[in-house]
Amino acid sequence: MDHMGLRERKKLRTRGAIAGAALRLFDQRGYEETTISDIAAAAEVSPRTFFSYFPSKDDVVFAEMDERLADVRAGLAERPGGETPLATFRRVTEALLRAISAEDGEYGAIQVALIRERPSLQAMALKRLSDAEDGFVDVLREIAPEVDDVTAVTVIGVAFGGLRAAIMYCRAQGYGPDRTREAAERALAIVEQVLESIPGITRPGPA
Repeated sequence: MDHMGLRERKKLRTRGAIAGAALRLFDQRGYEETTISDIAAAAEVSPRTFFSYFPSKDDVVFAEMDERLADVRAGLAERPGGETPLATFRRVTEALLRAISAEDGEYGAIQVALIRERPSLQAMALKRLSDAEDGFVDVLREIAPEVDDVTAVTVIGVAFGGLRAAIMYCRAQGYGPDRTREAAERALAIVEQVLESIPGITRPGPA
């Protein structure tokens, strides 16, 4: 178990090194001008290793987004029996904000600029987020069966859409991790005020 844990941590470090090198080079040289070989060399890995972590140069832009979405999915899957959907949302969101606070935020503005400037990356971002939110709606319907489909879609849109908008804004403005977390916590408080008005969200779900 310990060996697997160490191996997974090493893989995460390698993945992070590749993503960091890519975003740094995109900022310094430009997106089109940066090759996968350039990224691999900067991260001190082979191009083959790059492809073992990312299918393409486009995908490396979303390394952190993919990791954060995976964290949210894992947090939802680990929900204790009888926890209210609102408490589940709060627990998962607090873990997300801790992860954001642990990051240096150095490349957040670069990532946001790339996505905003390139239609292909905008489409990829939208697809990732749309797929993730569809999954979150399915989970909400499982843990809050009395909530109808329209309400479930709206709740997820308000909850994760609100936080996403706040975090993306902070990164576009170049805010550091602490200021980003403060802003995200304010967004979370606003979202919770809305969710608290929905009875099916505040009552414990199935065990």
